[in-house]
Amino acid sequence: MSTIAFLGTGLLGAAFAQAAAQRGDTVTAWNRSPAKVQALAQFGVIAAVSPAEAVRKASRVHLVLKDDAVVDEVLAAARAGLAPDAIIVDHSTTLPLLTKARAERLQAEGVNYLHCPVFMGPPAARQAQGTMMVAGPKALFERVQAELTRMTGRLEYMGERADLAAVNKLFGNAMILGVSALMADILTMAQASAVSGEDAVRLLGFLDVNAMVAGRGLNMAKGNFAPSFELTMARKDVRLMLETAGDRPLAVLPLVASRMDQLIAAGHGFDDCCVLGIDAVQRR
Repeated sequence: MSTIAFLGTGLLGAAFAQAAAQRGDTVTAWNRSPAKVQALAQFGVIAAVSPAEAVRKASRVHLVLKDDAVVDEVLAAARAGLAPDAIIVDHSTTLPLLTKARAERLQAEGVNYLHCPVFMGPPAARQAQGTMMVAGPKALFERVQAELTRMTGRLEYMGERADLAAVNKLFGNAMILGVSALMADILTMAQASAVSGEDAVRLLGFLDVNAMVAGRGLNMAKGNFAPSFELTMARKDVRLMLETAGDRPLAVLPLVASRMDQLIAAGHGFDDCCVLGIDAVQRR
C-alpha cells in the first residue's frame, strides 16, 4: 500500500481520501477548513496542519482544489515538505493555458507533475467509478498507472501535452452544463404545456444523443453543412418552442434563436442547422 496525501478535502477530495484510506493506503490530508479533514478521521485519514506537513513522506500528492490561483498557492506552501521523487497528481479543473505553464515550470524545477481531472462526483469517487484523464510525461504516468486505476472506473492517458486533459475537462463540463440548460428549457415547455417533467424526460429517451454527437457533431467539426435539417426550418421550430414557453424564463433557447437569426441574415438559411458551428471551423 502507498503513503499518500490529499490537499483539498471538499466534497470530491474528501471522497477520494476516504476511499484511499479504506483501500488500505496511509492517507494524510490538509484543508483550509480543518473541520473538513477532522471529519475523515473515522476512516483513518490523518489530519495535517499545513500542506507541507501533509505531503511529508508521501510518494503521491493529490490536489483537489478550487482553481489555478489556489493550486499555485497550495503547491508553494507544500514544497518545503515535498519529497524529491513524489508525484503530484492534480485533479483540479483549471485553465488550459495556466495548466501548461504550471506543468512546464514545475518540470523545469524538477517537480513531478501530472494533471488528472475527472468526470465523477463524490459517490463515484468513493466507489472508484467515473472517468479520470491524465496528461503529462508518459514515464510519470506509468509509475502511478496502477494506483490511479484503483481510483476510477476508466483511466484515459491523453498524452504528454500538458494542457490536453484540462481542455477535455472543459469540453465535458460544457456538455454537462449545456444539457442541463436545455433540460431546464424543455421542462419549462413541459410546464407550460401541462406535461409532467418526468414524462418529458422519459420521452427524450427516444433520442440517441450519442449518435447526434457522432454524426452531426462530426459534420460540424469538418465544416460539412449539407442540409438535412435546414437552418430556416430549425429556426421556425425554435420560434414554436419560445411561443410554447410564453413569458416563462428560459436558459438558452433565446440565445440560440438570436444566433440563428444572425446566420440566416448572413445567407446560411438553407444550410444545415449545424452551421451554428461555422465560426469554430473558420477559426481553426
